[in-house]
Amino acid sequence: MKLRPARTMRYITSQAWSRYSVKKPKKNFVKALPHTSLLIFRMGVNKPEYDTILTLKADHYVQVRSNSLEAARQTANKYLESQLPNNYFFRVVTYPHQVIREKKRATGAGADRLSQGMSMSFGKPVSVAARINQGTDVFEVKVIGNTASLSVAKEALKRASSKISGHYSIIAKPIAKKAG
Repeated sequence: MKLRPARTMRYITSQAWSRYSVKKPKKNFVKALPHTSLLIFRMGVNKPEYDTILTLKADHYVQVRSNSLEAARQTANKYLESQLPNNYFFRVVTYPHQVIREKKRATGAGADRLSQGMSMSFGKPVSVAARINQGTDVFEVKVIGNTASLSVAKEALKRASSKISGHYSIIAKPIAKKAG
């Protein structure tokens, strides 16, 4: 079955009903946890001489699936690697914990007889998502603060934001150096 569009599950309408416990398996609401598409969280080289950090912040509450976070990560990392090879550090800040469940329904002729069932049922676990609050960092990029690398990092975060649902803003600020 195809993946449902993001508009069906991007809005946070209620509390999370996705308990998965390793220590207390009888308390689980979710019996089997679906895998996440997002596996790599740190890319580039983490050097101490980076002096500017750019963050992609969410402007409102949104729920983003792990496959769209992975697509955004790949887009930003590919652009950064081609423009600033080994002169950046890119990090995915959010982690997809929220289990998305879906009740599969039959469509087509005669589907009304097949799809009769519990109307408010939870369904089966399909994928995982990250619940992003307003003002939460999604991605961050560390670069040396010249104008060329700053514009490249802003463009990479802009490309990444086009892959995930919601509205985001890019904020650049200097990294505070430790005295001593």
